[in-house]
Amino acid sequence: MATIISVASGKGGVGKSIVAGNLGLVLARMGKRVVLVDLDVGGADLHIMFGLLHPPATLSDFLTRRVESLDTVAYPISTQSGLRLIPGTGDTLATANMPYAKKKRLIRHLQHMEADVLIVDVGAGTGYHALDFFLLADLHVLVATPDPTSVLDLYRFIKLAAIRRVLSHFLSNNPINASLAEGDFASVEEIFLASGKTDEAAQAIARQALEAFRPLLVLNRTSTRSKVNTLQLQKLLRQYVGGELTLLGEIPDDRAVEHSVRTYLPVVEAAPESPAARAFLGIAQQLVSHLLTEKTPVAE
Repeated sequence: MATIISVASGKGGVGKSIVAGNLGLVLARMGKRVVLVDLDVGGADLHIMFGLLHPPATLSDFLTRRVESLDTVAYPISTQSGLRLIPGTGDTLATANMPYAKKKRLIRHLQHMEADVLIVDVGAGTGYHALDFFLLADLHVLVATPDPTSVLDLYRFIKLAAIRRVLSHFLSNNPINASLAEGDFASVEEIFLASGKTDEAAQAIARQALEAFRPLLVLNRTSTRSKVNTLQLQKLLRQYVGGELTLLGEIPDDRAVEHSVRTYLPVVEAAPESPAARAFLGIAQQLVSHLLTEKTPVAE
């Protein structure tokens, strides 16, 4: 079964798809069987990065059952063996606003795809689709730029993802807690307070789920003039959300990235010696370390 890596952002326009596409290509070059999945519902464009301008079938065909298998719409990338791409959807109102049952079917099929790594490009924002696709993963990667609004939206996204994660663990472990699903919670602690002390076992499971929530941060388009105080951000998240945030790496502001987009190639292919390409290589190596940790059995 594949390890799933979700790539998301609280704000659009921060280069999330560029990060997903380049990391997928680098991991495939490392010998991993990689499937890139564009789940940016309503704004899918990952296929354009690889020059697949008019894919004959997309995720829409799976969602509408014109095809029964995701493998049918997983296209091999000709320039790199071991790398496949599932083009996204969003070309109709029905697919951009898929019902819950279709979303659950999609997640189930993703979890059973034959690959070493699935990289899921999640839509920006804090809608239920974005949060659920983000949380389905084994490793959670968040992309932000040094822009203050991007950092603020990142904080908001992590907080809401943590709330969604805790709620889902409550509901899956005790149907009596179903009333919590109707609540409008501003923090994780509000959920624990609302649950009272009637279900201490479920609370313990939910707290364990929160402690295991350790998103990884990629800072994009950084420069000597623009930095993020990651230590302060990590402190805020630990104090008010309860989760840990690890800086996976930084990608410098590099014109080679803009040029690569115009040539329909990831920057690690178009300009392998550029500062951005070298940064992606370093981040991919860090990811591999996390993949090995994820797969290491925990002693009982």
